[in-house]
Amino acid sequence: MVRFDDLALFDRAAALGSFSDAAREAGLLPGQASAAIQRLERELGIRLFARSTRSLRLTAEGERYLPHARAALGSLRAGQDELRAEDPELRGVLQVATPSDLGRNVLLPWLAAFRRQHPKLVLRLFMSDRVTDVFKEPVDIAVRYGPPPDASFVALPLATGNRRVLVASPGYVQRCGRPASVDELAGHACLTYALSSRIHDRWTFFDGEQRLVANVRGPIQSDDGELIHRLALDGEGIAYKSWLDVGEDVRAGRLVQLLPRLRGEAAPLHLVCPHRGQYSAAVQQLHALLRQRCEAMVAALPSPEAAAPARTAVRRPGASTPRAAARQSRPTSRT
Repeated sequence: MVRFDDLALFDRAAALGSFSDAAREAGLLPGQASAAIQRLERELGIRLFARSTRSLRLTAEGERYLPHARAALGSLRAGQDELRAEDPELRGVLQVATPSDLGRNVLLPWLAAFRRQHPKLVLRLFMSDRVTDVFKEPVDIAVRYGPPPDASFVALPLATGNRRVLVASPGYVQRCGRPASVDELAGHACLTYALSSRIHDRWTFFDGEQRLVANVRGPIQSDDGELIHRLALDGEGIAYKSWLDVGEDVRAGRLVQLLPRLRGEAAPLHLVCPHRGQYSAAVQQLHALLRQRCEAMVAALPSPEAAAPARTAVRRPGASTPRAAARQSRPTSRT
């Protein structure tokens, strides 16, 4: 008889490409995972994996069997969820991956409050800007910016109207001036973000139907969105961030929105599941909570049409460029 745990190990070993990683995830020894796969192969009378000292890959039979195994696992989990639905208390483990900045500074208090409401639920949180593969990583759901990455994913909307905004601290604006156009960003310290070795140094804006692109540069780059946010708060330069990340700082006056009459790039937020089988009661309730909170924040995003006319850049006396203004603001050495 095929065992549920053996099927689950087969699914995870296929996704991770490793018996050792699948075993570690399940809290087993590598030999135990290997024995479970061998037991499943004997039950089925087929070889599921082609093994070598350096690689592990599915055989043709394993490729054909994998969708059936996942369907069976999904059906069994759905049955468990249906039985648990009679119990109003959420329980078990929910593993959630989020972007670094949004997760730490916006979502974390909501997630903590959600767990307090459901004391029998255990949350495992993974906060990183590395793109999480929800098929391979040990997570149930991932919060992601941008359009759904793959048609095979289940992408539940959280904030479809979210977009990027240009921000800087009041101190930076006072010291270096306020850009009056996209072209003037070339003369400012722009805080650029890198993901998967690609630097995002082309910032796109829209003025009605017209598409405007700024090629920006600056003294600091980072692959961590939260770090870019902190640097902007500290007055180190201009950042191009999701409104969900910086909206509260703008409303509190810690950051200033620049070029408000231009519309920034769309940055829709979704809750992503590998498949419908993981749309459990806990995921449903968490999705409803996060969507309500995120949409309320996006509702406060200022409309470009309602923004006041753009002001000309503020220059300190005698400074011809923002960087010249910055140099004048530094104390001179005394001899």
